Amino acid sequence: MATAPKPTTAKKESTGSNIFASLTIVICIIIGVLIWKFVMGHPSNFDGGDPENGHPLPGNFQGMIYKGGVIVPVLFGMLLMVIVFSIERFIVITKAAGSGSVEVFVRKIQTLLSAGNIESAMAECDKQKGSVANVIKSGLKKYREVEADQGLDTEQASLAIQKDIEEATALEMPMLEQNLTVIATLVSVGTLVGLLGTVTGMIKSFAALATAGAPDQAALANGISEALINTATGIAVSTIAIIMYNVFTSKIDKLTYSIDEAGFSIVQTYASTHK
Repeated sequence: MATAPKPTTAKKESTGSNIFASLTIVICIIIGVLIWKFVMGHPSNFDGGDPENGHPLPGNFQGMIYKGGVIVPVLFGMLLMVIVFSIERFIVITKAAGSGSVEVFVRKIQTLLSAGNIESAMAECDKQKGSVANVIKSGLKKYREVEADQGLDTEQASLAIQKDIEEATALEMPMLEQNLTVIATLVSVGTLVGLLGTVTGMIKSFAALATAGAPDQAALANGISEALINTATGIAVSTIAIIMYNVFTSKIDKLTYSIDEAGFSIVQTYASTHK
C-alpha cells in the first residue's frame, strides 16, 4: 500500500517556510527604511544640505520621494517583499517543473504508457526531475506494485494507483503555493498603505490652508507632494504584486493539470490492460 506523507515532515517544511517569510518581511522593511533615510534623504538632494528643513533640489526626484513622509519606507519595504518573494517563487516553481518542457514530458509518458513500457517511463521521470516527475514516478511505482499483487482486482488496483498519485501530489504541490499568500496580501495592503499616506499628506495640506493669513505655500506643496508620492508608490506595489500573483497561480495550475493528465493516463492504462 502507498505510504501517506508524514505530518512531521510537512510540519518542518511549513515551519521553515514561515521563518523564511518572517525574516524576509522584517529585512525588507529595514532595507526600505535605510534606502529612504540614507539614499533618498542624502543631504546632496536638498537645498543647503538639510534633508529635514531644506527643499529638494529642482528636478531631484530622490529628494521629492524623501519628502513623501515616513510611510514611504514602509511602501519601499513592501515593494522589496514583492520582488524577493516573486524571485523565490519563480525558482521553486521552475524547479518543480523539471529540466524540460512539462507538456513534452507528459506526452512522452503517455506514449510510453500506451506502449506498455513502464520502465522507460520511470527513466523519463528521472531525467525530468522536479515535483511533477516525482508524482508521476510515484504513480508508476505503484503501477508495478499492484501489477505484481495477485490479490487485487482491476478496480482495487486502479484505486490504489489513483490514491498513491493523490498522496504524492498532496506532498509535492502545496510547497508551490507557500508564500503566495504574502504576495496576495500585498495586493490589497499596498493600496491601503498608499492611501494612508495620501490621507496624511492631504491632512498636512489642509492644515497649511487653515493657517491665519496667507497659506503656507511650502507646507501646502509638501503635503500635496507627500500625498501623490504615497499614492503612486502604493499603486506600484499593488500592480506588481497582482501581476506576479496571477503569473504564479497560472503556472501552478498548469503543473497541476499536467499531473492530473498524466495520472489519469496511468490509471486508464492499467484499467485497459488488466481487464
